[in-house]
Amino acid sequence: MQAFIIFAIGGFIAQLVDGSLGMAYGVTSTTILLTAGLTPAAASASVHLAEIGTSVASGLSHWRFGNVDWKMALALGIPGAIGAFLGATALSNLSTAAAAPWMATILVVIGAYVLFRFAFRPVRRRQLTGVSPKFVAPLGFIAGFIDSTGGGGWGPVSTPTLLSTGKIEPRKVVGSVDTSEFFVAIAASFGFLFALGSSGLSWITVAGLLLGGVIAAPLAAYLVRIVPMRLIGVGAGGLIVLTNSRTLVNAFDLSFPPPVVLYGVLTVTWLAALAWTVYNVVLERRTEAVEEKAEEPVVS
Repeated sequence: MQAFIIFAIGGFIAQLVDGSLGMAYGVTSTTILLTAGLTPAAASASVHLAEIGTSVASGLSHWRFGNVDWKMALALGIPGAIGAFLGATALSNLSTAAAAPWMATILVVIGAYVLFRFAFRPVRRRQLTGVSPKFVAPLGFIAGFIDSTGGGGWGPVSTPTLLSTGKIEPRKVVGSVDTSEFFVAIAASFGFLFALGSSGLSWITVAGLLLGGVIAAPLAAYLVRIVPMRLIGVGAGGLIVLTNSRTLVNAFDLSFPPPVVLYGVLTVTWLAALAWTVYNVVLERRTEAVEEKAEEPVVS
């Protein structure tokens, strides 16, 4: 029972972050399960089985709050499912450890771009023209493959890439990525069950992650609805940089600067960018309120 509660709390936290920033459910949950002693394949399988339920709850919640672009969700999710199935069936014979540092480097660059773009160069709504399915489909396939082989990656690959285009409203990116994850979770789960069977799975673990995720999904979707798009972009960008910086430090065994100092500098920079963004959001809203008041007709 204690283990179930721990996994439920972990699932709640993972879904709260994932549902509000469009990433990190798989990374957070898989880390918890690996720490608990599960093998990489069993951990990834458990997470994807739980994601079938959490992605339904998250998708419905995002749809309820108007955060889903269904055309983009389908264009992303169907190729993602193909990539996830192939990645799941290949995980026992394929090592992505060598590719991890290169992927982390790319994501750090993308994350930094997203952070500074939304902090210092906000996207105007008139620029939100959307992206072509010819761009979204290959992205979905790659993200799905990485997600199932690495125990997480659907959000960290899809969300920052779509945000970096500057052509889609951030809440629509988050909602569509979370909703399309349903296809990826089903395909990856079938792939793992096909390759591993169900003997290595802990259904208590799956149930705990599922319960916590389902409870957190509506709250996360509501937060995306009310939080300004600039804050979502800066929050997502900072999370991407921090998460993948840790991967690079571990992969290259970096000792200078000390990891604690590096993480501290990155965290302070992220918080400063968030503070600057909050200041500008408040300033913009005050300016808009003054302009709206000035445009009101004078009643004599």
